[in-house]
Amino acid sequence: MSEAPLIELVGITKTFGEGAAAFQALKGVDVTIERGDFVAIMGPSGSGKSTTMNILGCLDVPTAGIFRFHGVEVQSLDRDQRSLLRRKYLGFVFQGFNLLSRTTAIENVELPLLYRGETKKARRLSALRSLDQVGLVPWADHTPAELSGGQQQRVAIARALVTQPDVLLADEPTGNLDTERSIEIMELLTRLNREGITIIMVTHEKEMAAFANTIVHFRDGLVESVERGNLAKRAAEAL
Repeated sequence: MSEAPLIELVGITKTFGEGAAAFQALKGVDVTIERGDFVAIMGPSGSGKSTTMNILGCLDVPTAGIFRFHGVEVQSLDRDQRSLLRRKYLGFVFQGFNLLSRTTAIENVELPLLYRGETKKARRLSALRSLDQVGLVPWADHTPAELSGGQQQRVAIARALVTQPDVLLADEPTGNLDTERSIEIMELLTRLNREGITIIMVTHEKEMAAFANTIVHFRDGLVESVERGNLAKRAAEAL
């Protein structure tokens, strides 16, 4: 018997507002994501990709449809249960890094564990392990102002990894970086994916999407197409 998909979206709709002011951002989205995949979500502004990402991250709920994660129907969970799922299974990386400016790299990485109530020693060991994953242990005591943009994003990725999530959700992770730094971040994400982390990334850059194994194209609140292919070949062609 084959293993169920890690994530399933079936007939997902999302409507904002009511009555004449209502706007349907998603109109029946069907997406399946297998464990260990690297998925890039693309589409023009207003296509529904960010709304879908918020639903996948348990930051919002669909108006209708089924969202299964590890076989659990997430749309039926209450707010606290969704919050628990988010903390236990998901890691988030944002375009703007979202680091605390007066806090060192290692203290930024420790934050999710502080919220969990872990001991100082446990937090420090886990944070060092995550910084090692992104090659930044020598910069552990540096503040964001003392780091390059690429290094700041690596700290943000380490912070997302410190809870050992099943899924890393990355929203335009290279949006604030130059080409060289962007490629470094994409190579890091590719390595993390090979190590077993499922990655879902929103991007508008074809060159960055080419690193993914699967590209989901959104348009007008629907999945327009799904492209599955050779990661290495697409990345080489894009560069």
